[in-house]
Amino acid sequence: MRRGERDRMRIGELARRAGVSTRSLRYYEQRGLLQAHRDTNGYRRYDAESVDTVARIRELLATGLSTDDIRDLLPCAQGGPGLNPCALSCSTMERQMGQLDAEIAELTRRRVALGAYAQVMRERRAQDEALAALALRSA
Repeated sequence: MRRGERDRMRIGELARRAGVSTRSLRYYEQRGLLQAHRDTNGYRRYDAESVDTVARIRELLATGLSTDDIRDLLPCAQGGPGLNPCALSCSTMERQMGQLDAEIAELTRRRVALGAYAQVMRERRAQDEALAALALRSA
């Protein structure tokens, strides 16, 4: 085994260092977010930089970005936290914020509609209770 190959870690070690499951690592690899080298016996081996890559993937997933967007953005994520402000990263973030704004507006509209239904139900319930009380008194 060459020196570079010896410095690579197995999937369990990467999972432990990165604080994620091996299943997540396999998924990231399947989606093209993480690259593994294969031993002759088929075991996955990862470079030390993979710990930082997994941390970056997790950060970007927490923003709500899709794995497709993250795969495209990972080249912009070199050299420390955050993303380099390239045209792709800036446009992706703007697009994502626009989508969130639209979702927030839709949720607000639905919240108002639901509140109106709830108000009508409270009013009807109060009317029903008043009618029931009146009927009991007159009986």
